Amino acid sequence: MSVEQFATIDRERTQRTGFPEVIFCPGKTDEQIAAIAVELAAHAPVVMATRATPSSFQAVHAQLPQAVYYREARIIGWEKTPLPKVGMAAVVSAGTSDGPIAEEASITLQLMGNNVTCIRDVGIAGLHRVLKHCDVLRTAHVIVAVAGMDGALPAVIAGLTDKPVIATPTSIGYGASFQGLAALLAMLNACPGGVAVVNIDNGFGAACIASRINHLACRGDNDPQA
Repeated sequence: MSVEQFATIDRERTQRTGFPEVIFCPGKTDEQIAAIAVELAAHAPVVMATRATPSSFQAVHAQLPQAVYYREARIIGWEKTPLPKVGMAAVVSAGTSDGPIAEEASITLQLMGNNVTCIRDVGIAGLHRVLKHCDVLRTAHVIVAVAGMDGALPAVIAGLTDKPVIATPTSIGYGASFQGLAALLAMLNACPGGVAVVNIDNGFGAACIASRINHLACRGDNDPQA
């Protein structure tokens, strides 16, 4: 089956946005995912597929042997020419249970050409845990803060640094968390300025925003007129 029978590949997305089209795997067959990946690989230095299963990876790997599966992040990555890493983006997670979404953000940022530092399991139940990382947070150009439960971590971080914070709610929590809705609403109502919010469990979307901020910051760093 030709890829044109089920997909319209956006071959010019790199020129418009700085990064190739990314494959969202749910709803696609393994064969479709592999066919799209091969087509993208013919035109782009990096191919990425999100929310991928091990069977999807096996299908892609059979066609693109250099492909790598990042199991916790559920991302397939293929790099013919890895993008140069610039700047610094921090990914901070409140709890170990938030790890998969934080890892999705981290791997996405790396594939998009960003230096990344990860700070794990520093939720506000032990406030001292995030406080000891203030120097790192203040050095990064942008911070992705991932949290479920009460969703308070991004507001705390935004009160400690002048860096933009991308708040990322997760579906982790007990019944009244409503699969992340409580964390989402808490983040939307964050008191400190400088907090932007993405959808529940959207580590990929948070990373896309953070990558653009980091790259813009690096352009400014290298521009004597900035």
